[in-house]
Amino acid sequence: MQSWISQGRLIKAPENFIGPAGVRAVFAEAKRGRRDFIRGAFAAALAGGAATQAAAQGEGDPAILKLPAHSTGLGQPVVTDGYGRPSKYEGNVQRRPSPGLTQTSQASVSFAPLQSLFGIVTPSGLHFERHHQGWWDIDPAQHRFMVNGMVKTPKVFTMDEVMRLPSVSRFCFIECGANTGMEWGNVAVPTVQYSHGMLSCSEFTGVPLITLLEMAGADLKGGKFVLAEGADGSSMTRTIPMSLVTSGEVLVAYGQNGEMLRPENGYPLRLVVPGVQGVSWVKYLRRVEVGDQPWGAKDEAVHYIDLMPDGTHRQYTSIQECKSVITTPSGGQVLLEKGFYNINGLAWSGRGKIKKVDVSVDGGRNWRAARLETPVLDKCLTRFSLDWVWDGKPAIVQSRATDDTGHVQPSSRQLREVRGTRSIYHNNAVQSWLVQENGEVKNVQLS
Repeated sequence: MQSWISQGRLIKAPENFIGPAGVRAVFAEAKRGRRDFIRGAFAAALAGGAATQAAAQGEGDPAILKLPAHSTGLGQPVVTDGYGRPSKYEGNVQRRPSPGLTQTSQASVSFAPLQSLFGIVTPSGLHFERHHQGWWDIDPAQHRFMVNGMVKTPKVFTMDEVMRLPSVSRFCFIECGANTGMEWGNVAVPTVQYSHGMLSCSEFTGVPLITLLEMAGADLKGGKFVLAEGADGSSMTRTIPMSLVTSGEVLVAYGQNGEMLRPENGYPLRLVVPGVQGVSWVKYLRRVEVGDQPWGAKDEAVHYIDLMPDGTHRQYTSIQECKSVITTPSGGQVLLEKGFYNINGLAWSGRGKIKKVDVSVDGGRNWRAARLETPVLDKCLTRFSLDWVWDGKPAIVQSRATDDTGHVQPSSRQLREVRGTRSIYHNNAVQSWLVQENGEVKNVQLS
């Protein structure tokens, strides 16, 4: 291992060392096809890395030979910050908004920095955001949750009453149905944060919805659906099939990664619907109504529908299909030299567990089975990796996931043959990253 561990050095994607204005500039220049701008953005970081290497090649590395202040003095006292925060050296690992995606910032998106994360859990502060009318920090003492419709006794619960019921905690991914939606027709964004960053994974804690329905005496035979309604001004309402509820996997959640939900993610209550697109995970949940048919709410009759090549629309296509993406190497990163690299990424399926992930470094001509890191959980992110020695020649790296129901992630060509090029939602095509001879990695699509 020692022979290659010094090889394979990599510079992070540009959003790790440029600000929001720089990100907007990258978008603008990428649209004009100018990659020289991105190369320029890397120049400072490259110079810094070279200086560090030169120092290490002298009589000895001063970082080893000279004891730093933190090895000879007292550190800061405990509890200097009541909540805590990341290292100042990680300050640029942030979710970032989408420049120009929507005209109103309260109805926009911020993307999770997938290229900078480890394992499968997304820190709560880096969880992607999608709002339809801004976020609220609602007083839990005043918040109420109601169950009505086809029930014997409509009920209203306080937060205290919900949180005193037996709870469960489960890891599961959440993905916006529009994740990767900008890539349907052609390459649109430079990095994995913007192409796939409407994806996160958390441990959610709450009460199974079926428990609350049973307390209200819901008609679980005649009631085929439930309508979930949020308390924010967007009037977000979504129809959920009763079959998902009776399975016990749908939660009325208040906890996320060991703490209460963050306000931007639905505090104090949100619905958790594993495997289903994020819009159905209604935030600021205030009501669930039991009914015998879909409601056809605005966000399922007009929005969040799939445009087909013949002009028709598909509705209620909520399941997030089998999908994966390589996060290293990915767009905006730079491989500094030939040698060993650990290709790694994330895979997920709304239908079950990931069974395998294949990785190609030659644009799909040949595939190798990647390692799946444990745990591999149902409707949860799975981290995968593959050893790779880069010979310095251009390479196209791709990943292709298969879930335990047999669904295989399609290529862009296969998906477009069925769905066309003008849709927005449920793009689960294989992602391609081109590693150029100079080490720069760029987003590409294969015909």
